[in-house]
Amino acid sequence: MAALPDLTEIARFDELPHFGNIRLLEGRVPASETPVYVIDSPWHYLRDGGPYQDKLGQDFPDNAWRFGLLSYLAALLAGPDSPLPWRPDLLHCNDWQTGLAPAYLHYAGHRVPSVMTLHNLAHQGIFPPALVAELGLPAESFAVDGVEYYGNLSFLKAGLFFADWITTVSPSYALEIQGADLGMGMHGLLASRRERLTGILNGIDTADWNPSSDLNLKCDFSARATSGKRRCKQALQIEMGLAGEPNAPLFGVVSRLVHQKGLDWVLAVAADILRQGGQLIVLGTGEKVIEQALRNLARNHPGQVAAFIGYDESLSHRIEAGIDIFLMPSRFEPCGLNQMYSLRYGAVPIVHATGGLKDTVRDGVTGFVYDQADAEGLRQTIARALALFADKPAWRKMMLAGMNQDFSWDKSARQYATLYARLLA
Repeated sequence: MAALPDLTEIARFDELPHFGNIRLLEGRVPASETPVYVIDSPWHYLRDGGPYQDKLGQDFPDNAWRFGLLSYLAALLAGPDSPLPWRPDLLHCNDWQTGLAPAYLHYAGHRVPSVMTLHNLAHQGIFPPALVAELGLPAESFAVDGVEYYGNLSFLKAGLFFADWITTVSPSYALEIQGADLGMGMHGLLASRRERLTGILNGIDTADWNPSSDLNLKCDFSARATSGKRRCKQALQIEMGLAGEPNAPLFGVVSRLVHQKGLDWVLAVAADILRQGGQLIVLGTGEKVIEQALRNLARNHPGQVAAFIGYDESLSHRIEAGIDIFLMPSRFEPCGLNQMYSLRYGAVPIVHATGGLKDTVRDGVTGFVYDQADAEGLRQTIARALALFADKPAWRKMMLAGMNQDFSWDKSARQYATLYARLLA
């Protein structure tokens, strides 16, 4: 709200079923003409913490109501009862938090087409069945061909079942989630809808992530002039308290420190990296056991390991600019962005062959991709990378190949536009 100072009330819902009194406000995205509509309901949204969790990292207990309201109003604005002076052609929903919107559209009898995008199938918005009626859904919706999921209400299941089309954030993830290993219990439904399931790779903000104009750096560089990369490495070693060794292979991790991201594998191979003269920087926050293990590693290896436990957007830019090798050994990864940032910043990525990671990194050309999902697979791939790192001309060739990749939103946006046109036709 603070970032949108010029909001105007355009509608008031004094007797909105199941949700109470709500105001709808209109504003503009800062430095843009893009309109934004804000649900003003302090009872639901004005609180400490983030959008989904409190300041202690716990899910808000009333999330079903908070995101049920978001879904309800999205469907209302897409239908004939909308107070807006225009009508949308299509409703595009993302993840479980908006999963009920296609269901609301269906049971209201509105034929506005809807798209459901999956960013991470592991988060499914599961709540007790009593909430079906309380959230204004009809009793018949609580069925296998509806919002029911193993005896509970699932917002995500609702979106996947009722949306006219489903997209995921990479082509490989779209295939993976149709199988039991990564389908998270939804694979049967997804496989049955494979003809209306598309993987569209996410893009990155190429203006914000541009090593030749990045205000977070004191040393700019590009694929045509790479000398600044060496200065970025030196500055990063100084900032993070590492030994100023220009020829030491500098590894980096910027990640949520959780099991999914393979940080236990990184910890398992850290000794090999250090034994071969490498250095390691980790930035992130997550599971306390992993955080403490990284703190211990840094304390036991001063000058070789630095661990910043927390979130620092500016530092993440400097890490990408200064490191030689980026580690991203995720067990599964719907898309991933950091491997694309790394390629753009001349940091050669090592990634596990899953989801968007294998869609964006070409083994032996722009980085290293491995199939064996364990610490040994990562260890062997690091050995391959270090062997190439010793061959400076070959390493430079790989680094430049990555920097010349195009991961802007242009291609992805065209794919979404094509999908929209197909649905509207």
